[in-house]
Amino acid sequence: MKGSVLTIGNFDGVHAGHRQLLRRVIELGRERHLQPVVLTFDPHPTRVVAPHRAPRLLTSIEERIALIREQGVEEVVVLPFTADVAQLSPLQFVEQIVVGRLHARIVMVGDNFRFGHKQAGDINTLSALVETHIVEAVHRRGRLVSSSEIRRLIEAGNVAMAGRLLERPYDLCGDVVSGHGIGSRQTVPTLNLRTPAEVIPGNGVYITRTRDLETGDRWNSISNIGTRPTFGGAELTIETFLLSSFDGLTPGRVALEFLWRVREERKFENAEALKQQILRDAAHAQTFFRRIGLQ
Repeated sequence: MKGSVLTIGNFDGVHAGHRQLLRRVIELGRERHLQPVVLTFDPHPTRVVAPHRAPRLLTSIEERIALIREQGVEEVVVLPFTADVAQLSPLQFVEQIVVGRLHARIVMVGDNFRFGHKQAGDINTLSALVETHIVEAVHRRGRLVSSSEIRRLIEAGNVAMAGRLLERPYDLCGDVVSGHGIGSRQTVPTLNLRTPAEVIPGNGVYITRTRDLETGDRWNSISNIGTRPTFGGAELTIETFLLSSFDGLTPGRVALEFLWRVREERKFENAEALKQQILRDAAHAQTFFRRIGLQ
């Protein structure tokens, strides 16, 4: 590299705050004729230094890289975070990695940035070692945008607010797998999702969009996350009812985008009562999609 403007962080979720930071990095790189570069880590540093308090992640490293590149940053460097990296002092981290390997002329970070062994370095430490620009935190609807706040919202079922903080719908990606066959026989046919995602929306019924990861086809849908109490279930399942039919084979891999929570999951007297509720939920979803122009 001839020289870079560098930003450093975990960027889990690549939310509104991260996106503002990335835009500023690109703008400054253009102004100063430097290459915009993102330095991130895998695994999350907390999983190495304090695994007992490591957060559940909103995005895999592959998803993170793709989302960062969608913002226009082509150079994303993933530093394997090891015990040796954790031992680097702030000075060593800057000299060996930030300047030594990534040739950073400018570093741009948030005002709460910490780095080096035991997080001993802060923005004052960084400013003494390399030209540093600070980007203030972002707020949406009176909430500080942070990965931890987004996790809390999603797990509480407030996917609409989480989407505002992410600037995109939260989604779950995974394989479509065989279910128990109850839906096709007694209620309505559904797609059953198996996902490696660590953050799952709280149990309930959601308005969703389903995307085939192989073809790009999309369907309006309604999804249930829960244990199927009407049928005495105990295992968590993610079941999706498509609001329109599809031609061809059942999708193999899908992304499920969560737009709005409709209601809590509850137990019904029998399969017919559940079926009628699913149809009411579907009508609710159709109204939602007409309102936002996605019919």
